Amino acid sequence: MELGWRRRGSLSHPPPERSAMPVSPPPPAPHVRQVDAGWQLPGIANLHSHAFQRAMAGLAERQTHPEDSFWTWRDTMYRMAARFDPDSLHAVASQLYVEMLEAGYTTVCEFHYLHHAPDGRSYADPTAMSQALIAAARDAGIRLTLLPVLYMAGGFDGRALGERQKRFGHDVDGYLRLFETLHAQSSDTLRVGCALHSLRAVPADAMHVVLTALPADARVHIHIAEQVGEVQDCLAIRDRRPVEWLLQNAEVDARWTLVHATHLNDWEVAGIANSGATVAICPTTEANLGDGLFRLRDYLAAGGAWGIGSDSHISVSPVEELRWLEYGQRLVSRHRNIAVRPDSPSVGETLLGGVHATAANATGFEDTHDDVVVLDAQAPILAGAGAEDLADRWIFSGNRPVVVEVEVAGSTVVRGGRHRDRDAVAARFHSAMAGLLASSRHRFTTP
Repeated sequence: MELGWRRRGSLSHPPPERSAMPVSPPPPAPHVRQVDAGWQLPGIANLHSHAFQRAMAGLAERQTHPEDSFWTWRDTMYRMAARFDPDSLHAVASQLYVEMLEAGYTTVCEFHYLHHAPDGRSYADPTAMSQALIAAARDAGIRLTLLPVLYMAGGFDGRALGERQKRFGHDVDGYLRLFETLHAQSSDTLRVGCALHSLRAVPADAMHVVLTALPADARVHIHIAEQVGEVQDCLAIRDRRPVEWLLQNAEVDARWTLVHATHLNDWEVAGIANSGATVAICPTTEANLGDGLFRLRDYLAAGGAWGIGSDSHISVSPVEELRWLEYGQRLVSRHRNIAVRPDSPSVGETLLGGVHATAANATGFEDTHDDVVVLDAQAPILAGAGAEDLADRWIFSGNRPVVVEVEVAGSTVVRGGRHRDRDAVAARFHSAMAGLLASSRHRFTTP
């Protein structure tokens, strides 16, 4: 079943018209001001997170196949995913969210698909795993946009979920019940949106039913066009590339966030930009998995909206995501200073302006003026910095942490560079990791 309009033939037809929903204006330079503790900036939104994967960071770096790729990495991820329960998820997510806050993230979009027990049976409380994430975010003091994932099929051909995927799965009715239960918990620091895992995991008719049932202001996130194989399979089954198919079969607008969108043609670049949707780019994970490079230069030229995510959390640093977003473009183009605009020649200001401009659309948090990050003015890498060069100095001067204070919703959660509960959270994390790795004392990646 296909939805909406579809135009066959050449890909030279015009991209969809821009949605009538308001789209953020071109990103201004982030507001920077001096305070007693140092330099104050707005907090940063992390648009894509799989919290449980923080537990496997560094455990998939041994070759398991001569042509290791995302698909072999996924086997390791499935083995780790099978070990989690609500308690271990709470411990790992709490540690992750503390690390995010200490790095300058103040909001996280959690793309959550570990819904059931490892054998696929529902917990007594079907929301148990989601509640673990909500509690972890509340305890850490970070804003959370929880995105329960609809995951129904094992491929574009509609095959059933494999054994290792069963804990991810819902039918449409079950998913909507989950969404409604969680959405009722929305608060000043919790938003609940919808995540469609991917086009390969959500049949077209199910996507239509779910999108129709959502509240009008619900945010929608989806993995798309991350892998060349995904593009090829979509072409073979649906006769369209993934982003092309989505734009022609769903009302994509500024409420949508397309995660990765790595492999795009010219029509798709223009189509996403015109729709007002945000692309969540995850440079460190995309590099770690060998996904490829997003077409940033072309997308910026088209006026596209974008943000960053730490995804698999092999790095928990907005500085590293932003730096490597720019550096990847320099490597492929063999030029410097790519992420700029005519009114913003500073790469650092353009990058920070970009992530701040799209945060509300992607997260659903409209007013975050009380979320601020303070950088240490006495840090050597910021010696002599002024408001005009602070962003560039922070992003391109090294890796030594310089975040000394973080406030979220008016509450101080980081002071002196340390989260208020760092030690207690770390102790729980160590205990959880001992349990998660107990049966893999030699090499976690050994099947």
